[in-house]
Amino acid sequence: MRFATTGCVAVVALTLSASVSLRAQQRTVKDGVYTDAQATRGKEIFTMRCALCHGEMLEGAAGPPLAGDVFLGPRDGQSLSDVFDKINATMPADAPGTLEPQQVADLVAFILQANKFAAGRTELAPAAALLKQIAIAAPTSPARVTTGSSAVSFPATGTLNQVMRGILFPSSNVLFDVQTRDPGAGPKGGVARADAATTSNRYGDVYSPWQVVDAAAISIAEIGPVLMQPGRRCENGKPVPVDRDDWKRYVQGVVDAGRAAYRASQMRSQDAVSEATNGISDACANCHRVYRDVANAAMRCTPP
Repeated sequence: MRFATTGCVAVVALTLSASVSLRAQQRTVKDGVYTDAQATRGKEIFTMRCALCHGEMLEGAAGPPLAGDVFLGPRDGQSLSDVFDKINATMPADAPGTLEPQQVADLVAFILQANKFAAGRTELAPAAALLKQIAIAAPTSPARVTTGSSAVSFPATGTLNQVMRGILFPSSNVLFDVQTRDPGAGPKGGVARADAATTSNRYGDVYSPWQVVDAAAISIAEIGPVLMQPGRRCENGKPVPVDRDDWKRYVQGVVDAGRAAYRASQMRSQDAVSEATNGISDACANCHRVYRDVANAAMRCTPP
């Protein structure tokens, strides 16, 4: 009987522990996770180290906004540690990693205050375990793509600039590399390079050179839905102008150039691919002239 009682106590204890853990994980930024005094300290740091890029009112300038739906929407459901880690590792942009953990926590507190989340009685501590238990709650939900009877969420993750760097830039350079190197003349993987000056043999010996060229062309041909993704933002926080007719034309031009490059690659002709790269260069330049090549980075993605 004593053993059974002990077992019941253990079960109750485990249940209570799980309940406490669950409640801890369910905390959100709406639960008063910082103090007003901490936000005041964070504002002073922000003014000195961050306002130049993000705007005095966190409205965004050369850098993205840190307040409103633009900031909160893509982070809905994420843990507060994601924001902390981003600032801690990469900010300020001109001197990343120079802020102390407590300063970063104070900055996060100020950002929460600016987003109208109420303060509480306890300061936000720069502790990873604690920050991971606090969820960001956004007033809007991410865009959804409906397939049949079910809805699958595919919110944009990267900025437009990150998409360019991650997909279009390396893929285009693989194709441009064909202008000076014949994929049919070298060993496997010979042209899989993101930067011809510093990086070589990206794919190793996994694929043949022409397969690498095929893949690069296809990634450009398939980029349309990515560039037209609702909710995606430019690096400065401005929305990608997916509703504008000129933007649609520019995206279609890039897709068509990618398809042309793929057709040329299927011919296994260095000359044909080299000729096709002119179309890729022109398609990129057409868009850049309007939306990227401006004197002030804060004005990028701004319709003319």
